[in-house]
Amino acid sequence: MFRKVLIANRGEVAIRIARTCLKLGIKPMGVYSEADGHSLHRRFMHDDVLIGPAPPSESYLSIETIVRAAADLGCEAIHPGYGFLAENPAFVRRCEEEGLVFVGPPSKPMALAGDKIASRKAMAAAGVPVTKGVDRVLRSANDAVEVAASLGYPVIFKASGGGGGIGMAHVDAASQVPEAFERARSVSLENFGSPSIFLEKYVERARHIEIQAFVDSRGHGLYLGERECSVQRRYQKLIEETPSPGMIPEIRQQIGKTAVRGLESIGYRNAGTVEFLYSGGEFHFNEVNARLQVEHTITEAVTGFDLVEIQFRIAAGEPLPLDQESIVLEGHAMECRINAEDPRADFAPGPGRILEYREPRGPGVRVDSGVGVGSIVSERYDPLIAKVIVHTTGRAATIAAMGRALREFRIVGVPTTIPFHRAMLRTDEFVSGDLWTTMVSDLKLVDRLHGPKVPEEHVEAIALALAANPHIAERLSNRLRLHRPRVTRWASAGRESAQGGRDAVPSRHQR
Repeated sequence: MFRKVLIANRGEVAIRIARTCLKLGIKPMGVYSEADGHSLHRRFMHDDVLIGPAPPSESYLSIETIVRAAADLGCEAIHPGYGFLAENPAFVRRCEEEGLVFVGPPSKPMALAGDKIASRKAMAAAGVPVTKGVDRVLRSANDAVEVAASLGYPVIFKASGGGGGIGMAHVDAASQVPEAFERARSVSLENFGSPSIFLEKYVERARHIEIQAFVDSRGHGLYLGERECSVQRRYQKLIEETPSPGMIPEIRQQIGKTAVRGLESIGYRNAGTVEFLYSGGEFHFNEVNARLQVEHTITEAVTGFDLVEIQFRIAAGEPLPLDQESIVLEGHAMECRINAEDPRADFAPGPGRILEYREPRGPGVRVDSGVGVGSIVSERYDPLIAKVIVHTTGRAATIAAMGRALREFRIVGVPTTIPFHRAMLRTDEFVSGDLWTTMVSDLKLVDRLHGPKVPEEHVEAIALALAANPHIAERLSNRLRLHRPRVTRWASAGRESAQGGRDAVPSRHQR
């Protein structure tokens, strides 16, 4: 096993990887930008180095800077986490050239997986069903119109070198194609350095199902169940769970074996996630995520395995420590992503300083976070600040436990997605397991969150202040232009809410 590993990332994922390093006797070595000088992840590192200014292009995305940091710290391997350089084959090639072990797939299968057109062709050749589409770059808007007509509307533009939903453009009619074509090309060029885009048939009311798989250095692969990732906004995941409420055992086995066969066919190694669209009892390949996933935590919950440990063991040349027959999924797990975003303002990022922070506790509750009181949420980086993971015996119990955990989670100073999650968990569709990728917009769920203009965390802060010191509360009230009677009605409820009382939340009329 490695002695020192450079964790080329920040925030909660850097902390997550460091914990497994310490468990395995590996010294976690870190990096940080000038904006992250006081970030929590630095406390978990055996040693770390400053890699540059705040802009990612000058720090976390600088390949040569990261490689040099690994050499300076005496590391034998680099774990990229997710985001930044995690799926950059040029970075993997530099690691290979420098004799550094990259904890992930080799550069060639990563490059193939990252090219959406090439990966569609490779998966189809391996017998993996792919979505109806065109496996070439679109030449012009007129070309796009002809292709769309042959596929039949609706269709969706995708960036060949993209991922994470960036550059996608959904089109329902021919009149929308030219504008969507130019927009998709522009976004692709800006984010991925290439304007190459292609078209697929848009699958309506589909579930987003992904399979967590591993392939070791001997080419032996297996899968660890599926994850349901259908609750999204603008193709960005918000809630994930496993097992999927829409899966039956026969389909689960079929889609799992198909995913492993596809990865093995392209020479893939280490952890990988194969994403599918599932609709009408049929599944079709969407893309490969050649890295550790944000939502790997729920797979850990139902399997009992440390996925980062498996990554390290494969990277060190060890065979998979388990076989497919020995894998048992127990219970139900769910993850809610807590982003510093305001769901009432179309999920606009809300950078700032965290003034109060209290994580939920209790049986089956796990929180992966990279912040604490005083932490600064920077506008330069991803707004994900924490993940709440709940694991119980069944889906209904998990939803109830997640609701309790979200009520306990207190973050003051920045807006968060907690109100959205609480609202989603109460919808009839979510409770029944009727999930699809556009349900957030189709249900107009965000519109239901439009309550008081003052953010809820500010109102609660005033209530608590009033209970402790009426003079301070009066000053806060005047500053936020609230009427004192309204604050007074919140006071007793605020005290009870701080103690976890469910009935403490005032009614909509009181607000």
